[in-house]
Amino acid sequence: MARTLLVAADRAGAYPTIREALDRSSPGGVISIAPGEYREAVIFTGRDITLTAAEGPGTVTLTGVGTSEPLLAVQSGSLTLVELTLRGGYGPAVGAVGGQVTLRGCELGSEYGAAFQAGSGATIALEDCTVRSAQFGLLLEGTGGTVQRCTIEQIGSDGIIFSLGADTTVSDTVVSDCGNRGIYIYQYGKPTIVNCEVRRTGQEGISVAQGSSPTIRSTAVAETEGDGISVAAGCGGMIDGCRVEDDRIRIQDGATTEVIAAADAARVGVGAADSAGGGRGQIESLMADLDGLVGLAEVKAEVKSLIDEMQVAEWRRLAGLGSSSVSRHLIFAGAPGTGKTTVARIYGKLLYALGVLPKDTLKEVSRRDLVGQYIGHTAEKTAGVFDEALGGVLFIDEAYTLSRSGGSGMDFGQESIDTLVKLMEDHRDEVAVIAAGYTADMEDFLSANAGLASRFARTIEFDSYSTDELGLIMQRIADADSYVLSDQVNEVLREHFRTVDRGPNFGNAREARTLFEGVRKAQAQRLRAIGRMPTRDDLRTITVEDVRIAIKARE
Repeated sequence: MARTLLVAADRAGAYPTIREALDRSSPGGVISIAPGEYREAVIFTGRDITLTAAEGPGTVTLTGVGTSEPLLAVQSGSLTLVELTLRGGYGPAVGAVGGQVTLRGCELGSEYGAAFQAGSGATIALEDCTVRSAQFGLLLEGTGGTVQRCTIEQIGSDGIIFSLGADTTVSDTVVSDCGNRGIYIYQYGKPTIVNCEVRRTGQEGISVAQGSSPTIRSTAVAETEGDGISVAAGCGGMIDGCRVEDDRIRIQDGATTEVIAAADAARVGVGAADSAGGGRGQIESLMADLDGLVGLAEVKAEVKSLIDEMQVAEWRRLAGLGSSSVSRHLIFAGAPGTGKTTVARIYGKLLYALGVLPKDTLKEVSRRDLVGQYIGHTAEKTAGVFDEALGGVLFIDEAYTLSRSGGSGMDFGQESIDTLVKLMEDHRDEVAVIAAGYTADMEDFLSANAGLASRFARTIEFDSYSTDELGLIMQRIADADSYVLSDQVNEVLREHFRTVDRGPNFGNAREARTLFEGVRKAQAQRLRAIGRMPTRDDLRTITVEDVRIAIKARE
């Protein structure tokens, strides 16, 4: 049985710091924290741990004030936080790039930056939490999961930001008193927002941009300086049964968003359970999302070709004509950071829109999610993950690691491959499997089982981004966050991307995003030192020196 460890700075027999208790904890363990303020930053990797306030909410504060790193950084494993107060410094209070992160009854804030930030490798669950006093409330980049019954208030800029295909579901949540937008959805975000309130914002209540397709249902928007809800050209999704003050919903020409008035929704009974397959009218919008990605010309052509085949096969079936089935399983081969996960999300939603799959979900896994530690364990783990993905897309990142034993006497990765081959055959019409990794390594993966290669329709190659494409990615990131890059800044960035080492560990778009985070950090430190409240132009402007400092920090 997992132990409960006590953290208390002044109590005999207790651990004085969270980090020391973490070093002694066992899987599934609980770390109970005595009342007080604790100043330490902790990184969680491969653990299954719960941190809880020993005497309830409002008694324990974890603070990272003055530091630029996340107060709690989650890289993998499972971290649950219960009834804690978390105050970040220049970085977020909680920053997750992987694993499962659950917060219940917590209060979060940050001196500068987002109170809570999560990337595409993380799955989140926030329940009954309060987020206040931060530059941004929640920053969710490609993240899945749920936010339920939360309050997000007194935010300097945007309350919630969804980007990079984030498909989080937010329900019964209030977003208020934001200096900029209440909810900002961009870069192909597809969240679901249900039964929420957005009020008192400096600009739009909810802003949808850059190919995003959210579902916004039964949500009230009021007391906004800008439009209640605004949708840019090229965006889709649905606004269903929402109450927007003075009907201030602005849909730009070129957007395909469906708007159902609150009265209409009540009359026709539209709801989540009734709209299965509701994305089937969104094929053209999803194709536009695909076209809007930077670069990837050959990838786009391959995906469109495959979708065309599936569409025609369906039309032939409806016409009573013979049609051969088209395999929907794919190999995505190429370097990291080239958009493989983003394209996989769009592909899965296209299959749903076509009616090929019953769900538009994507489950992302890697070797650790599939491979066990003893004979028989791997088949069980792999089958469990496969069952969870049924109906949608199973995305296996770095799939080639399954065909490597890693020097151990038992090659449990091979057992996972053999199990996958059988499951893909048994459930060939119920799931789409995408295996991703470096090109040369994926050839080894396909040769690991005689029937594996035949299960995949084709291999799609993802080329690394060019210098100009990386510059465009940086420009889009800056534009989306309301920053201004001068011509001189763009010139320095292009020179950096032209000369940077493009070895096997080069992260492409990840490199651009990481560099921009460094640029924002450099700008923040510069603005903190000027001795006055920055102007709006100060806050938007990125200088050449900001970029050079960030580049130097990456060397």
